Amino acid sequence: MAEREHYLFWKLTNYFVIELDYRLVHIDREEKEVWLETVGHKKVDVIRILVEDIDWANWLKRDIIQTGVRAEGIRKHLMKRELNVLNIYVTEHTPVDDYEFVIQHPYDAENGRAHIQTVLIAKETLDDTICRMNEMLNSHFQIQTVDIYDPAITYELRQSAIQKTKRRQREERELFEYGKPFFTYLFIVVQVLMFLIVESSGGSTNIETLIKYGAKYNPLILAGEWWRFFTPIFLHIGLLHLLMNTLALYYLGMAVEKIFGRFRFLWIYLFSGFTGSVASFVFTNNLSAGASGAIFGCFGALLYMGVVNPRLFFRTIGVNVIAVIIINLIFGFTVPGIDNAGHIGGLIGGFLATGIVHFPGKRKWGLQFVSLLAAASAVYFMLNWGYHNDRPDTENARAQGQIENGEYGAAYETLLGLVSEGKGDADSYFKLAYTEAQLQKYEDAKKHFNRAIELEPDFHEAHFNLALIYYEQGDIEEAKKHASRAEEISDQEKYRDFFKKIE
Repeated sequence: MAEREHYLFWKLTNYFVIELDYRLVHIDREEKEVWLETVGHKKVDVIRILVEDIDWANWLKRDIIQTGVRAEGIRKHLMKRELNVLNIYVTEHTPVDDYEFVIQHPYDAENGRAHIQTVLIAKETLDDTICRMNEMLNSHFQIQTVDIYDPAITYELRQSAIQKTKRRQREERELFEYGKPFFTYLFIVVQVLMFLIVESSGGSTNIETLIKYGAKYNPLILAGEWWRFFTPIFLHIGLLHLLMNTLALYYLGMAVEKIFGRFRFLWIYLFSGFTGSVASFVFTNNLSAGASGAIFGCFGALLYMGVVNPRLFFRTIGVNVIAVIIINLIFGFTVPGIDNAGHIGGLIGGFLATGIVHFPGKRKWGLQFVSLLAAASAVYFMLNWGYHNDRPDTENARAQGQIENGEYGAAYETLLGLVSEGKGDADSYFKLAYTEAQLQKYEDAKKHFNRAIELEPDFHEAHFNLALIYYEQGDIEEAKKHASRAEEISDQEKYRDFFKKIE
């Protein structure tokens, strides 16, 4: 291959890398072929340049087909619906046979989503081809032909393109290694310690113990215990829950803390945990705990990276991150007992929290302000909805306070009005039945305990209280049935002791 063709090869590569900000993603060992992708160009996503002596149109056709196969692989990797590729051949002369029909129209890969436009730069076609290429790229590439091409100039063009590529690669590596993890380890230690404390104080699956140590429990949040938006982040229900979230925190937390730095990670993690708890407070009445909302916030932080720098994101971690999020959400929607509202709330919170602080050493004030406004508005709206909407939790909390003060008659009136309007949930019926039992309205109590079980089959407290009523009424078989069911759902000492007593 003549020096002229090598010069043209590197002149083109240098222009695309330096002037049009394409990224050199592949160069073969013989330095005859390069692939470049854009970070912002609209018309052409990928450019492939090959320097080769092309003698026959059939060879050209086969190579274009092979280029289409590779382009389709790139399209799938980048998760793009369409991919436009400019395929440039640098050759001394045009093929000896009729070749124009091969490159006259764009070639579409097998599924029609990768589009290959081909140009051929040869002595006979140089000016026309450069003009056509500039139209495709909306560029202004120019070249002056000379009789003698200096290898030193070609080498300088090569070095310039490669050095910029190396600088960009170094900057990308530094992006993933900005901070050294600290808070990831701290949060792991804290949640393991809290698990051991809760286990030693009554068990991590014991409802009363979880409430005591700060689980998300709507009636107490409505009663003023706002800190329950934060404390559930560090509690876990059972060993498997702890192990899964600790493993997820280790890998995700490490990645996010390395990318965004320690204090940005601290903000993202805690804000995500808070928004996850708020979403759970608004959309679910069940008691909940766990770091899942904060962990999904780490996913949100990585998705923010994908929005701001999609090329780097999809070239590195993007496909895996999106796949894991989708799998987790599907799992959450199909498996009962998972707080999907908390997961989604944490995901959105993590995205917005990252938008507020952006990347270390960089500023996008407009985007940061929009993220701050969106986060503040979302939190205000959700809290206002959660505290003031027409939901049974509010009346349940009011009745709970009356019960704790021994005002069973007032609690009875509060709850009877709620269920009469058709607004009661399982907890409403349970509390109503409890007050009726205290007021010796046993038949009504049994009816409403059973209604609570209909709405929430695993309501072990309702089963236990039914067992107590049946035992007092002398119906030992029914008492055994409900006591056994309570023990089966929640292996608590008081359930075991009562069942042994009536056997």
